[in-house]
Amino acid sequence: MLDEALAQTAAAFDALADSAPPRLEAREFGRVLDVGNGVARVGGVAGVRSQELLRMNGGVLGIAFNLDPGEVGVILLGDHPSLAAGSPVRRTGRVVDTPVGLGLLGRVLDATGRPLDGKGPVAAEDRWPVERQAPAIMDRAPVSVPLATGLKVVDAMVPIGRGQRELILGDRQTGKTTLALEAILNQRPDDVIGVYCAVGQRTAAVARVVEDLRRHGALDRCIVVVASGDDPAGLQFITPYAATTMAEYFVERGRDVLVVYDDLTHHAQAYRELSLLLRRPPGREAFPGDIFYIHSRLLERATRLREDLGGGSLTALPIAETEAGNLSAYIPTNLISITDGQVYLSPDHFQKGLLPAVDVGRSVSRVGGKAQLPAYRAVTGELRLAYAQFEELETFARFGTRLDDATRQALERGRRVREVLKQDQYRPLP
Repeated sequence: MLDEALAQTAAAFDALADSAPPRLEAREFGRVLDVGNGVARVGGVAGVRSQELLRMNGGVLGIAFNLDPGEVGVILLGDHPSLAAGSPVRRTGRVVDTPVGLGLLGRVLDATGRPLDGKGPVAAEDRWPVERQAPAIMDRAPVSVPLATGLKVVDAMVPIGRGQRELILGDRQTGKTTLALEAILNQRPDDVIGVYCAVGQRTAAVARVVEDLRRHGALDRCIVVVASGDDPAGLQFITPYAATTMAEYFVERGRDVLVVYDDLTHHAQAYRELSLLLRRPPGREAFPGDIFYIHSRLLERATRLREDLGGGSLTALPIAETEAGNLSAYIPTNLISITDGQVYLSPDHFQKGLLPAVDVGRSVSRVGGKAQLPAYRAVTGELRLAYAQFEELETFARFGTRLDDATRQALERGRRVREVLKQDQYRPLP
């Protein structure tokens, strides 16, 4: 019996070997010249292409970034103790990609698809490149459907439409992440899918966001893509693009998706670090000259498609950090020029307990007003201008000057409106 089983097994192996004859395959190898601080210089891979993935010791992947004569500058997406000068490098012939599919909903993962939530492998339907072409102008539809955040001050005075790119900016600890999470939590489960992309954030802060999503029952319709501050700068650089690719899978199937990039200031700093280490010429504030391009090619992928293309939409809420309320800093001004408006969170409002701390006078939505419901727009049409004037008037009234009756009435009305616009955390208004 044993001999017969062994004979059958050997025959099966012979049949398999005959059906798949060996064939020669040319593979190009190189060597690591030096490595450190998240980048490497590689020699000997003369045929490598820009943005191609290279495989190194320990399974570490790298992206061919600088194609210089005699060597290639590589961005590393990981680290391994065996990776050192002289280590072999092999071309893969493909660009960096990320998993996509329904199986990603409810999961926490990094840009390469590695699960971070301890729930086992990710059930991906396919892998798509992280860098994809933005939809053509003629494939886009006007922004005409509102994306309600549940925050009275935003929906009334700085409305956001599906397919819009609305920047959220402010100093540290002013509620930027909370405002974006409110927008995710306020979406109906069968309506809008949420993608939260954390770049350069503390692990504890990301864990708190995931727990908030789980506690409010929103995690099952969300994807959380994480590159913490402890991860290599190369992984932080590709994470927003990977999150956008995951979202585009649903957009191309006619779904509406909301993507939060938290935040693009850390993303720009990671790219600056990589560029300086690879000796690219520095420009203003030591950022490379193409810092505008890396953000514009990311945010241009946010849009609403025509109905004959499915009618899906990708709404982007990028977050940027300011210092001492300086909106004219390099990265905030770059992002303001790319996006369709901004919501500015004032540290003064935050310290006074005026939450959400939205500064109406410095916030604007260049598209979302067209997406407001007509009845809603009729009620709130003049509110933004009147409220901004009230804040200016209140500043002058503190000098103790004598006020006429009309001015006192305007101040009283403005204070009442401000009290109405206050809202507790995670208490959205339908």
